[in-house]
Amino acid sequence: MTKNPFTSFGAALALALPLALPTVAGAQTYPDRPVKVLHGFAAGGNADAVARLVGAEMAKGLGQPLVIEPKAGAGGTIAAATVASAKPDGYNLLLATGGHAIAGVLYDKLPYDTAKSFQPISALTSFPFLVVVNAASPHNSLGDLLKAAKARPNPMTFGSAGIGTGQHMTGELLANRAGAAFTHVPYRGESASVTALLGNEVDFVVIAPTTALPQVKAGKLRALGTSGSARWSGLPDVPTVAEQGVPNFEVRSWTALLAPAGTPQPVIDRLNAQVTTALQDATLRGKLAEATGGDVHASTPKELQATIEGDLKRWAQLVKDAKIQKD
Repeated sequence: MTKNPFTSFGAALALALPLALPTVAGAQTYPDRPVKVLHGFAAGGNADAVARLVGAEMAKGLGQPLVIEPKAGAGGTIAAATVASAKPDGYNLLLATGGHAIAGVLYDKLPYDTAKSFQPISALTSFPFLVVVNAASPHNSLGDLLKAAKARPNPMTFGSAGIGTGQHMTGELLANRAGAAFTHVPYRGESASVTALLGNEVDFVVIAPTTALPQVKAGKLRALGTSGSARWSGLPDVPTVAEQGVPNFEVRSWTALLAPAGTPQPVIDRLNAQVTTALQDATLRGKLAEATGGDVHASTPKELQATIEGDLKRWAQLVKDAKIQKD
Protein backbone atom coordinates (compact mmCIF):
# COMPACT_ATOMS: atom_id res chain seq x y z
CA MET A 1 0.00 0.00 0.00
CA THR A 2 1.39 3.39 -0.98
CA LYS A 3 1.87 5.78 1.92
CA ASN A 4 0.10 9.12 1.49
CA PRO A 5 2.80 11.82 1.81
CA PHE A 6 0.21 14.41 2.81
CA THR A 7 -0.85 12.24 5.73
CA SER A 8 2.76 12.17 6.96
CA PHE A 9 3.06 15.92 6.47
CA GLY A 10 -0.16 16.51 8.35
CA ALA A 11 1.01 14.39 11.25
CA ALA A 12 4.30 16.26 11.40
CA LEU A 13 2.50 19.58 11.26
CA ALA A 14 0.19 18.55 14.08
CA LEU A 15 3.22 17.75 16.23
CA ALA A 16 4.93 21.03 15.38
CA LEU A 17 1.97 23.30 16.01
CA PRO A 18 2.00 23.03 19.83
CA LEU A 19 5.63 24.08 19.75
CA ALA A 20 4.97 27.08 17.52
CA LEU A 21 1.83 28.34 19.24
CA PRO A 22 3.47 29.69 22.42
CA THR A 23 5.78 31.87 20.31
CA VAL A 24 2.89 33.23 18.24
CA ALA A 25 0.72 33.73 21.30
CA GLY A 26 3.57 35.42 23.14
CA ALA A 27 4.08 37.83 20.26
CA GLN A 28 0.36 38.65 20.15
CA THR A 29 0.25 39.57 23.84
CA TYR A 30 3.65 41.30 23.89
CA PRO A 31 4.53 42.99 26.15
CA ASP A 32 2.82 41.68 29.29
CA ARG A 33 5.60 42.74 31.68
CA PRO A 34 8.34 45.42 31.85
CA VAL A 35 10.94 45.50 29.06
CA LYS A 36 14.58 45.86 30.02
CA VAL A 37 16.84 48.09 27.88
CA LEU A 38 20.57 47.75 28.48
CA HIS A 39 23.29 50.08 27.29
CA GLY A 40 27.03 49.92 27.82
CA PHE A 41 27.77 53.37 29.18
CA ALA A 42 27.64 55.37 32.39
CA ALA A 43 24.38 56.61 33.84
CA GLY A 44 23.75 60.25 32.93
CA GLY A 45 25.62 60.14 29.62
CA ASN A 46 24.22 60.61 26.12
CA ALA A 47 23.28 56.95 25.63
CA ASP A 48 21.54 56.87 29.00
CA ALA A 49 19.64 60.08 28.22
CA VAL A 50 18.46 58.75 24.86
CA ALA A 51 17.38 55.43 26.38
CA ARG A 52 15.40 57.06 29.18
CA LEU A 53 13.73 59.70 27.01
CA VAL A 54 12.72 57.29 24.26
CA GLY A 55 11.82 54.55 26.73
CA ALA A 56 9.44 56.78 28.64
CA GLU A 57 7.59 57.76 25.47
CA MET A 58 7.47 54.19 24.08
CA ALA A 59 6.01 52.94 27.37
CA LYS A 60 2.87 54.97 26.72
CA GLY A 61 2.06 52.92 23.63
CA LEU A 62 3.36 49.57 24.85
CA GLY A 63 1.48 49.74 28.13
CA GLN A 64 4.53 48.51 30.03
CA PRO A 65 7.55 50.40 31.41
CA LEU A 66 10.95 50.22 29.74
CA VAL A 67 13.50 49.72 32.50
CA ILE A 68 16.84 51.30 31.56
CA GLU A 69 19.90 49.48 32.88
CA PRO A 70 23.41 50.90 32.35
CA LYS A 71 25.98 48.10 32.11
CA ALA A 72 29.14 50.07 31.47
CA GLY A 73 32.49 48.61 30.51
CA ALA A 74 34.64 47.40 27.63
CA GLY A 75 33.31 49.94 25.15
CA GLY A 76 29.74 48.75 25.45
CA THR A 77 30.56 45.11 24.68
CA ILE A 78 29.52 43.80 28.12
CA ALA A 79 25.98 45.08 27.64
CA ALA A 80 25.94 43.82 24.04
CA ALA A 81 27.09 40.35 25.09
CA THR A 82 24.39 40.22 27.79
CA VAL A 83 21.64 41.04 25.30
CA ALA A 84 23.04 38.76 22.59
CA SER A 85 22.77 35.79 24.97
CA ALA A 86 19.34 36.75 26.34
CA LYS A 87 16.13 34.92 25.44
CA PRO A 88 14.87 36.36 22.12
CA ASP A 89 11.44 37.30 23.40
CA GLY A 90 11.60 41.09 23.26
CA TYR A 91 12.10 41.64 26.99
CA ASN A 92 15.86 42.34 26.79
CA LEU A 93 16.88 45.03 24.31
CA LEU A 94 20.11 46.89 23.59
CA LEU A 95 20.50 50.64 23.17
CA ALA A 96 23.51 50.55 20.85
CA THR A 97 25.70 53.38 19.57
CA GLY A 98 28.06 53.77 16.64
CA GLY A 99 30.70 52.13 18.82
CA HIS A 100 28.82 48.85 18.40
CA ALA A 101 30.17 48.49 14.86
CA ILE A 102 33.65 49.65 15.88
CA ALA A 103 33.86 46.94 18.54
CA GLY A 104 33.03 44.42 15.86
CA VAL A 105 36.26 45.18 14.00
CA LEU A 106 38.58 46.04 16.90
CA TYR A 107 37.97 43.01 19.12
CA ASP A 108 38.61 39.51 17.79
CA LYS A 109 37.28 37.59 20.79
CA LEU A 110 33.80 39.02 21.26
CA PRO A 111 31.30 36.39 22.43
CA TYR A 112 28.86 37.57 19.76
CA ASP A 113 28.75 38.60 16.10
CA THR A 114 28.07 42.32 15.75
CA ALA A 115 25.91 41.89 12.65
CA LYS A 116 24.37 38.44 13.12
CA SER A 117 23.71 38.15 16.88
CA PHE A 118 21.18 40.98 16.90
CA GLN A 119 17.93 41.84 15.18
CA PRO A 120 17.66 45.56 14.33
CA ILE A 121 14.58 47.43 15.54
CA SER A 122 15.09 51.09 14.64
CA ALA A 123 17.54 53.95 14.58
CA LEU A 124 16.88 56.73 17.10
CA THR A 125 19.37 59.58 16.66
CA SER A 126 22.55 60.43 14.77
CA PHE A 127 25.11 63.18 15.22
CA PRO A 128 28.55 64.32 13.98
CA PHE A 129 31.73 64.89 15.97
CA LEU A 130 33.74 68.10 16.32
CA VAL A 131 37.49 68.64 16.01
CA VAL A 132 38.31 71.10 18.80
CA VAL A 133 41.45 72.89 20.01
CA ASN A 134 42.26 75.05 23.02
CA ALA A 135 41.32 78.68 22.37
CA ALA A 136 45.00 79.56 22.92
CA SER A 137 46.06 77.23 20.10
CA PRO A 138 47.78 78.85 17.10
CA HIS A 139 45.57 76.78 14.78
CA ASN A 140 42.58 78.77 13.58
CA SER A 141 41.37 76.28 11.00
CA LEU A 142 41.59 72.58 10.31
CA GLY A 143 43.92 73.43 7.42
CA ASP A 144 46.29 75.16 9.86
CA LEU A 145 46.25 72.15 12.18
CA LEU A 146 46.89 69.62 9.41
CA LYS A 147 49.67 71.73 7.91
CA ALA A 148 51.36 71.96 11.31
CA ALA A 149 50.92 68.23 11.91
CA LYS A 150 52.65 67.37 8.64
CA ALA A 151 55.53 69.76 9.38
CA ARG A 152 56.28 68.45 12.88
CA PRO A 153 59.00 65.85 13.44
CA ASN A 154 56.84 64.15 16.10
CA PRO A 155 53.17 63.20 15.71
CA MET A 156 50.55 65.63 16.93
CA THR A 157 48.44 64.31 19.83
CA PHE A 158 44.68 64.03 19.96
CA GLY A 159 42.42 63.04 22.83
CA SER A 160 39.20 61.06 22.81
CA ALA A 161 36.67 59.50 25.15
CA GLY A 162 38.56 56.20 25.03
CA ILE A 163 39.96 53.44 22.84
CA GLY A 164 37.46 52.11 20.34
CA THR A 165 35.03 55.01 20.65
CA GLY A 166 33.64 56.87 17.67
CA GLN A 167 35.76 59.84 18.69
CA HIS A 168 38.93 57.71 18.59
CA MET A 169 38.18 56.20 15.20
CA THR A 170 37.16 59.57 13.73
CA GLY A 171 40.58 60.95 14.71
CA GLU A 172 42.28 57.94 13.13
CA LEU A 173 40.22 58.38 9.97
CA LEU A 174 41.19 62.05 9.81
CA ALA A 175 44.88 61.13 10.03
CA ASN A 176 44.47 58.48 7.34
CA ARG A 177 42.51 60.62 4.87
CA ALA A 178 44.60 63.76 5.43
CA GLY A 179 47.96 62.00 5.32
CA ALA A 180 48.95 63.27 8.78
CA ALA A 181 50.45 61.52 11.81
CA PHE A 182 48.58 61.68 15.14
CA THR A 183 49.18 59.94 18.44
CA HIS A 184 45.95 58.93 20.15
CA VAL A 185 45.60 59.69 23.88
CA PRO A 186 42.53 57.96 25.36
CA TYR A 187 40.72 59.36 28.38
CA ARG A 188 37.96 58.01 30.57
CA GLY A 189 35.10 59.84 28.93
CA GLU A 190 34.61 63.11 27.09
CA SER A 191 34.70 65.35 30.15
CA ALA A 192 38.19 64.09 30.96
CA SER A 193 39.34 64.78 27.39
CA VAL A 194 38.03 68.36 27.63
CA THR A 195 39.92 68.87 30.89
CA ALA A 196 43.07 67.55 29.23
CA LEU A 197 42.66 69.91 26.28
CA LEU A 198 42.11 72.90 28.55
CA GLY A 199 45.32 71.90 30.34
CA ASN A 200 47.21 71.63 27.03
CA GLU A 201 47.91 67.92 27.51
CA VAL A 202 46.92 67.23 23.88
CA ASP A 203 46.84 69.27 20.67
CA PHE A 204 43.17 68.65 19.90
CA VAL A 205 40.23 66.41 20.75
CA VAL A 206 37.48 64.76 18.77
CA ILE A 207 34.27 65.13 20.72
CA ALA A 208 30.47 65.04 20.63
CA PRO A 209 29.13 68.53 19.85
CA THR A 210 26.96 68.95 22.94
CA THR A 211 29.91 68.22 25.23
CA ALA A 212 32.13 70.83 23.61
CA LEU A 213 29.50 73.51 23.01
CA PRO A 214 29.52 75.17 26.49
CA GLN A 215 33.32 75.61 26.40
CA VAL A 216 33.25 76.82 22.79
CA LYS A 217 30.59 79.42 23.62
CA ALA A 218 32.58 80.45 26.71
CA GLY A 219 35.60 81.15 24.49
CA LYS A 220 37.78 78.46 26.08
CA LEU A 221 37.78 76.06 23.13
CA ARG A 222 37.73 76.58 19.36
CA ALA A 223 35.90 74.23 16.99
CA LEU A 224 37.79 73.71 13.72
CA GLY A 225 35.55 71.27 11.89
CA THR A 226 32.59 68.94 12.03
CA SER A 227 32.64 65.35 10.79
CA GLY A 228 29.20 65.34 9.16
CA SER A 229 28.29 65.85 5.52
CA ALA A 230 26.72 69.19 6.44
CA ARG A 231 27.54 71.84 9.00
CA TRP A 232 26.23 71.25 12.51
CA SER A 233 23.26 73.49 13.31
CA GLY A 234 24.64 74.32 16.77
CA LEU A 235 27.75 75.96 15.24
CA PRO A 236 26.77 76.86 11.67
CA ASP A 237 29.94 78.90 11.07
CA VAL A 238 32.18 75.85 11.60
CA PRO A 239 32.87 74.15 8.23
CA THR A 240 32.86 70.40 7.72
CA VAL A 241 36.09 68.43 7.48
CA ALA A 242 35.27 67.64 3.85
CA GLU A 243 34.78 71.35 3.08
CA GLN A 244 38.34 71.92 4.22
CA GLY A 245 39.96 69.62 1.71
CA VAL A 246 39.87 66.17 3.32
CA PRO A 247 38.30 63.89 0.69
CA ASN A 248 35.58 61.31 1.32
CA PHE A 249 35.19 62.29 4.94
CA GLU A 250 31.90 61.84 6.74
CA VAL A 251 31.33 60.30 10.16
CA ARG A 252 28.11 60.33 12.13
CA SER A 253 27.60 58.36 15.28
CA TRP A 254 24.17 57.00 16.09
CA THR A 255 21.95 55.41 18.68
CA ALA A 256 19.58 52.56 17.91
CA LEU A 257 17.54 49.76 19.45
CA LEU A 258 18.50 46.12 18.86
CA ALA A 259 17.02 42.82 20.01
CA PRO A 260 18.64 39.37 20.24
CA ALA A 261 18.68 37.43 16.98
CA GLY A 262 15.67 35.17 16.67
CA THR A 263 13.19 37.60 18.23
CA PRO A 264 9.77 36.99 16.61
CA GLN A 265 9.04 39.34 13.75
CA PRO A 266 5.70 40.48 15.22
CA VAL A 267 7.59 41.66 18.31
CA ILE A 268 10.14 43.53 16.17
CA ASP A 269 7.28 45.09 14.19
CA ARG A 270 5.51 46.19 17.39
CA LEU A 271 8.67 47.77 18.78
CA ASN A 272 9.50 49.48 15.50
CA ALA A 273 6.00 50.94 15.32
CA GLN A 274 6.28 52.27 18.87
CA VAL A 275 9.68 53.86 18.17
CA THR A 276 8.26 55.53 15.06
CA THR A 277 5.28 56.84 17.01
CA ALA A 278 7.42 58.00 19.94
CA LEU A 279 9.84 59.92 17.73
CA GLN A 280 6.97 61.86 16.17
CA ASP A 281 6.36 63.57 19.52
CA ALA A 282 7.60 67.16 19.22
CA THR A 283 8.56 67.45 22.90
CA LEU A 284 10.61 64.26 22.79
CA ARG A 285 12.32 65.32 19.56
CA GLY A 286 13.33 68.61 21.16
CA LYS A 287 14.74 66.91 24.24
CA LEU A 288 16.69 64.40 22.15
CA ALA A 289 18.10 67.10 19.88
CA GLU A 290 19.21 69.06 22.95
CA ALA A 291 20.76 65.99 24.59
CA THR A 292 22.67 64.68 21.55
CA GLY A 293 23.09 67.71 19.29
CA GLY A 294 21.97 65.62 16.35
CA ASP A 295 19.08 64.49 14.23
CA VAL A 296 16.17 62.43 15.48
CA HIS A 297 14.82 59.79 13.11
CA ALA A 298 13.33 56.32 13.16
CA SER A 299 14.23 53.73 10.52
CA THR A 300 13.13 50.35 9.28
CA PRO A 301 15.04 47.32 10.62
CA LYS A 302 16.47 46.82 7.13
CA GLU A 303 17.79 50.39 6.98
CA LEU A 304 19.42 50.02 10.40
CA GLN A 305 21.03 46.74 9.36
CA ALA A 306 22.50 48.48 6.30
CA THR A 307 23.93 51.24 8.52
CA ILE A 308 25.61 48.72 10.82
CA GLU A 309 27.03 46.71 7.93
CA GLY A 310 28.27 49.88 6.22
CA ASP A 311 30.05 50.99 9.40
CA LEU A 312 31.61 47.55 9.84
CA LYS A 313 33.01 47.74 6.32
CA ARG A 314 34.37 51.27 6.74
CA TRP A 315 36.02 50.69 10.10
CA ALA A 316 37.47 47.34 9.03
CA GLN A 317 39.10 49.08 6.07
CA LEU A 318 40.49 51.81 8.34
CA VAL A 319 41.92 49.27 10.78
CA LYS A 320 43.67 47.61 7.85
CA ASP A 321 44.88 50.80 6.15
CA ALA A 322 46.02 52.57 9.32
CA LYS A 323 47.41 49.37 10.87
CA ILE A 324 45.43 49.94 14.05
CA GLN A 325 46.19 47.25 16.61
CA LYS A 326 43.29 44.92 17.30
CA ASP A 327 42.59 43.35 20.69
